Amino acid sequence: MNSFFASIEQMDFPELYGRPIGVTNGLQGTCIITCSYEARAWGIKTGMRLKEARKLCPDIIQRPSRPKRYAQISTHIMSSLKTITPDIEIFSVDEAFLDLTHCKKIIHSPEQVAKKIQDLVCNISGLSCSVGLSGDKTTAKYAAKQDKPYGITIIPPLDAESRLKDVPVDQLCGIGRGIKRFLNSHGVYKCGDMKNIPISVLGKHFGHPGRRIWLMAQGKDPEQIQTIVAPPKSIGHGKVMPPNTSDKRVILMYLQHMSEKVGARLRKHDFKSSAFFIGLKSRNGWIGSKLKLAYSINDGIRIMKLGEEMMRKKWHGEGVHQIQVTALNPQKLNQQIDFLEQDSNANTSVKNKVIDLINEKYGNLTIAPSNIMNRSTMPDVIAPAWKPSGHRQTI
Repeated sequence: MNSFFASIEQMDFPELYGRPIGVTNGLQGTCIITCSYEARAWGIKTGMRLKEARKLCPDIIQRPSRPKRYAQISTHIMSSLKTITPDIEIFSVDEAFLDLTHCKKIIHSPEQVAKKIQDLVCNISGLSCSVGLSGDKTTAKYAAKQDKPYGITIIPPLDAESRLKDVPVDQLCGIGRGIKRFLNSHGVYKCGDMKNIPISVLGKHFGHPGRRIWLMAQGKDPEQIQTIVAPPKSIGHGKVMPPNTSDKRVILMYLQHMSEKVGARLRKHDFKSSAFFIGLKSRNGWIGSKLKLAYSINDGIRIMKLGEEMMRKKWHGEGVHQIQVTALNPQKLNQQIDFLEQDSNANTSVKNKVIDLINEKYGNLTIAPSNIMNRSTMPDVIAPAWKPSGHRQTI
């Protein structure tokens, strides 16, 4: 999708068409989540502070994000794509891989199916998208970025290696700063340089992902699309706080807020966890620790007690600006209740079930602990890994 959140704002509010807009996390947000193409023409980028953006473009219009609206449109788009092929990997809230291998008999040409995808997305959502076609995931994703905002780029598989030859390695999906530094240290700056080093160099350092990177740079990404959402390795929530916050009551409010969100999300997808990371971020780094329990939990109040324990042991009044609560290695609920928690579990489970039903009907945290009544009014953001199915659906 093209500038997905900003495009939705312009579609829903026609007076914003042709105007430079920056979407932030609520009116209190200071960082641009995404911006319209009109704003990008002024040099504004995702991740830029609103204050910096105003220096480049004084007329930029700030728009508070509306995550539920974005998620709703994303779900409609992803569902409709199944009429093209059932083999779909939803890569993020605004991006998907479609494997057309099993549809070859009904595809007349690459150009035709690409145009069909564009028309379908436009009819369903009213928005434009860019399409890239090739013989592997990485090359197709690279192709999709070449002719925005409404382009179709086709790279025949036999041409993929030559098309990528002069492309900087960090233009490929999955190659971040750390991997780029490693590749540069071995003389690999462009994809064509990759053949100058043995595949074993990357395999030894990065394992299987390293061997995949070596092939990706030559237009031979071996990874197939992933149609099944894997079980989560962690389920967590974090929030940025006012800079240098040292008021214990404020920190506890944020901690309770994140604890309740993690607990509700674990319960929604029938998970529990016996290990949590709870941390506060100061200018000197993270203050916090991993905490282990004798049995698994998914109750926000119990998670909060772990947070209070961490603060008693680790926090000594330092100013902090971020908080994180994460359930580590969550496991599906067992049918049998652990005997260590059997006495107190029944009442807690009934209470949480009732609260979850009310909150699902009337909105998140309609019923919540009283000390988070004054919590931040900024909406939740959609994580990059958001999927409209499975445990990652939660905003």
